[in-house]
Amino acid sequence: MPKAAYSEEHRERIRNELVTVGLELMAKQGIQHTTVEQIYKKVGISRTFFYSFFPTKEDLIVETLYLQQPRIIAYVQKLMSDPDLSWRDAVKQFLHACCYGEKNGIAVLTIEEQQLIFKRLSKESYQIFRQKQLRLFGEILESFGIKADTPRISLFTNLSLTAMVVRRAIPDTLPLFVPEAADETVDFQLDAIVDALEKFKNTPTS
Repeated sequence: MPKAAYSEEHRERIRNELVTVGLELMAKQGIQHTTVEQIYKKVGISRTFFYSFFPTKEDLIVETLYLQQPRIIAYVQKLMSDPDLSWRDAVKQFLHACCYGEKNGIAVLTIEEQQLIFKRLSKESYQIFRQKQLRLFGEILESFGIKADTPRISLFTNLSLTAMVVRRAIPDTLPLFVPEAADETVDFQLDAIVDALEKFKNTPTS
């Protein structure tokens, strides 16, 4: 069936399905190991038709990251409301799940993927991405019971993303790091982040 035969409503459904399937595959097997071909074949459309929705794979990746943001917030809130978890345990479990995203259905960008996306995004799209990122990490802090001002959000963003990307980068991107100590390194980093967040929690902003 030619593309002209698709109504706007039908095209929107297909687009949403591409993003949903893309997120499922990327979260499960990693963004780098997920191909455009895997996505459009699972949705049941052609390669040419796929590119009428997304000019590049990177454009689709950004949309999948936007899709998973409310899911991440829901997961945080679920952990924080779990009566069997202490505040520290809930926060660390969330951060740990993000660091090992492929085991927990969370898509996490590698260093290389961040560089590719940055090069592909227009200035306007980049600003939108940063705004959504700021809002996401601010909502995570608020879910932790921490007053989220811009300096705190910025620091939390850098600390948590550092732990995530370093874990994903050992040993392929960071070959001089010691892979045998990767898990212990992540655990140490997460403990330090939770310590910092606990200080924020006990020290409200003025």
